[in-house]
Amino acid sequence: MRFILLLLLGLQISCNSSQKTVDTNAVSTSTVDPVTYAQTITEEDLKEHLYVYASDEFEGRETGQPGQKKAVEYLKSYYESLGIPAAKANGDYLQKVPLEIAHVPEGTASFNGSTFELGDDILSFSQAKGSYEELVYVGYGIEEGSYSDYSDMDVSGKLVLIKAGEPVNEDGTYTLSGTKEKSIWSNMSEGVGKKSGLAMEKGAKAVLYYDTTNYPRFKGYFDFMKNNKSGQMTLKDQSDAKALILLNKGSVKALKPDIETDHNPAAFTATVELNIESSNGQVDSENVAAIIKGTEKPNEYLIISSHLDHIGVTADGQINNGADDDGSGSVALLEIAEAFKKASDAGEGPKRSIVFLHVTGEEKGLLGSKYYTDVDPIFPLEQTVANLNIDMIGRIDPKRGGNRNYLYLIGSDKLSTELHNLSEEINAKYTQIEFDYKYNDENDPNRFYYRSDHYNFAKNNIPIIFYFNGTHADYHRPGDTPDKINYDLLENRTRLVFYTAWEVANREKRVVVDKSAK
Repeated sequence: MRFILLLLLGLQISCNSSQKTVDTNAVSTSTVDPVTYAQTITEEDLKEHLYVYASDEFEGRETGQPGQKKAVEYLKSYYESLGIPAAKANGDYLQKVPLEIAHVPEGTASFNGSTFELGDDILSFSQAKGSYEELVYVGYGIEEGSYSDYSDMDVSGKLVLIKAGEPVNEDGTYTLSGTKEKSIWSNMSEGVGKKSGLAMEKGAKAVLYYDTTNYPRFKGYFDFMKNNKSGQMTLKDQSDAKALILLNKGSVKALKPDIETDHNPAAFTATVELNIESSNGQVDSENVAAIIKGTEKPNEYLIISSHLDHIGVTADGQINNGADDDGSGSVALLEIAEAFKKASDAGEGPKRSIVFLHVTGEEKGLLGSKYYTDVDPIFPLEQTVANLNIDMIGRIDPKRGGNRNYLYLIGSDKLSTELHNLSEEINAKYTQIEFDYKYNDENDPNRFYYRSDHYNFAKNNIPIIFYFNGTHADYHRPGDTPDKINYDLLENRTRLVFYTAWEVANREKRVVVDKSAK
């Protein structure tokens, strides 16, 4: 689990609260009894796995580091030993996830013979290289309704200059609104992205953006990143990235001294040299994915997930073992896979295909699951019937009190009422765990619904359930060790996920999506 700081972007998402309801028709009638296979999931096996997986040898499983590579090899080797094949068609269990650690770039820009150092009178957060002899000035760079700064302007493959703000009528009202109210195009947070995005949609190669109001804010962020050597890990941008360069009064004078008063779009001659180099660090990491093919509906997929990474070693050398977060989910997934394999070997395999997906980079911002859903889904998302995500199921939340045989469920009703009811009925029939929907509340300040890997599936309208025991004093600390796991609870909670997966995989029809992702 992690807290994600989203700079310059406000995420306003609402979700539906959960009500505990049971549909007695939710569970299908099956001639195969899953109990035999669920009972192969034992405290002893879970403990044996976890004492290895969350040992000091794995060095806290920091994304891209040697300990994480050991974790990946452990998972891969176990699937091989079980005879469960790789999910990828080429037989490789590993899905490479290209990551990078974002650092501010370095370099200069030259405008009509005047050179400016990055970080002083110009700012950019990405690489920008190229030579230009023409500049296309599009004024405010707005296109809305009948108003367009792009009329008769061709910006494809060109360097474009835009200024902040929006047109104003002689009476002081704003042209777009017809009132004294500014439009979103003048919004301090959204204007720059909206305008530069429009220019790039129209084919601009790079954008120079003049904004005296926003410049100090971007400068502060630039300086912070420059001084913060650790950087933020992100998915590597593999697209043909286009550059955005911010200008202040000092730099814009070398290009267009009258930019404050001239609002008329026009192309003009200018000599521009951009020599800004990326200094991002590259990180090598991977997801691990295995599959048991369905016997009747092999092209429909249930994905069971957990994250394989943790947060590594502290500055003073202490290992964050991550036994609960998410060693518990990782070993639970191995045991669930083994139970399904035994059923399959006995001729009672699942009707739908089950994908066992261990994702990397969860602690860095759900990066491995984001890569799977947004960049390279091994199996089509439209054929993915559900995601059951396991993240921390081995401990007890000390703040909760009451019955220790509990589990927080999050998201089960957000997209599919049917999945929620199915989950309740399966639990009542097999595991009798007290479900707590506290963190499923749309007003939950922790926003756990958005903080684990299921969210990347949910945002694609794939029904999900997130299984979670809550936080504790050892959360993201060296004290999260295997000896503190409640293995009896881990066994029962793992069996719950298995039983739920069994039902989702074997029911006649896929669970119905009756709500939209928000």
